[in-house]
Amino acid sequence: MAQAFFGGVHPNDMKAATNEKAIEQLAAPAEVVIPMSMHIGAPCKPIVAVGDKVKIGQRIGEPGGFVSAPIHASISGTVKAVEPRPFNMGGKMMSVVIENDFQNEVSEEVKPVADPDSLTPEQLVEIVKNAGIVGQGGATFPTHVKISSGLGKVDYVIINAAECEPYITGDHRTCLERPEQVIKGATLLAKCFGVDKVYIGIEANKQNAADVLNKTIAELNAPVVVEVLHTRYPQGAEKQLVQAFSGRQVPSGKLPADVGCVVSNTSTAKAISDAIQKGMPLVERVVSVTGEYIKIPGNYMVTLCTNVQEIIDHCGGVTGEDVVRKMGGPMMGAPIQDTNVPIIKGSNGIIAIAADHTEEKECIKCGRCVDVCPMELQPLEIYKLGQLGDAEGLLKLNVMDCFSCKCCEYICSSKIPLVSKINAAKGLVMPLLKKK
Repeated sequence: MAQAFFGGVHPNDMKAATNEKAIEQLAAPAEVVIPMSMHIGAPCKPIVAVGDKVKIGQRIGEPGGFVSAPIHASISGTVKAVEPRPFNMGGKMMSVVIENDFQNEVSEEVKPVADPDSLTPEQLVEIVKNAGIVGQGGATFPTHVKISSGLGKVDYVIINAAECEPYITGDHRTCLERPEQVIKGATLLAKCFGVDKVYIGIEANKQNAADVLNKTIAELNAPVVVEVLHTRYPQGAEKQLVQAFSGRQVPSGKLPADVGCVVSNTSTAKAISDAIQKGMPLVERVVSVTGEYIKIPGNYMVTLCTNVQEIIDHCGGVTGEDVVRKMGGPMMGAPIQDTNVPIIKGSNGIIAIAADHTEEKECIKCGRCVDVCPMELQPLEIYKLGQLGDAEGLLKLNVMDCFSCKCCEYICSSKIPLVSKINAAKGLVMPLLKKK
């Protein structure tokens, strides 16, 4: 096993504030605002109206296409509004607003599978689809699409427990506190793809979680192998995990399934187990709330679509000024100017950290951005061609392979905002790709 990939950086993991804090159940809010898009792909269509009574786990959003995932009520209560509301990705999104009746009634649609061992791969895919499960590591790609498109092609199944993003510790705590659900989810994926074993990749700085998982594997006699990987960012990126485990490299423009691999997040594996064992769709997730400016940092099991500001308030609020709030970690997380937005399926963390006012300087041509790029790109050259508007040149440099990990920005001596420049350059290339 290679256990290595090109490039990467070693930022301070900043996990000490929460990595020993058990997951706390956060009380459901008085109201949830549920956007009809919590996944990559077509938004859902609301199928409830103002005044309707809904229950936990009831479907309230119908998928808008094949690459989409249904959306369910995360609380029981009354539909108060169906209208556009502020969205954490910016702008507004059609949303269903539910007022909590605090009866915690569960929908009749929520039924566990009587005999999980009897499930065919196609039946498992359908259950995952109906449960609205998406990648919970941040990408939010519908899981049923990933599984169905890999059937018959995949011989290597990987569970991503690396959690390489600084500050975030929710997957670490899930492995420590819900190992049986993680292993059962992994086992279901092994059955689905017809592989002898599933691999769980976890970084060396989480050895205690690896030990707990191994103990659970032995108790369940599960076809799962835990591999402890080097602690290096972005170890948890899909293509980097594929290389670390299988030694296979995913070609430019291709997906892991094209080289016989599939990668699923730890929390996604747990959600698959919940859908099978309990019949419960994805209506809650673990969120790390942390950073130097969060008064009481911790890990919380949060009802989906709880207001971000309410979660921050529960943690004692943000202390100090000149603070940046992000949804996710410091590397790939998105700054949030308005905290009056909901937690969605891909929200693994809320952080409050010091604003960086380091001024951009002229490039000194040190080449460090090339040395650390895990996709073996040339960030500076892409930046230059983007400034020139050279779409053909950008395409030749495989600009679309950049997944915004920010290794280049982290290491840049001149503090050039390379990722925002590269993302702008991608916009120049899109018209060319549509013609191909």
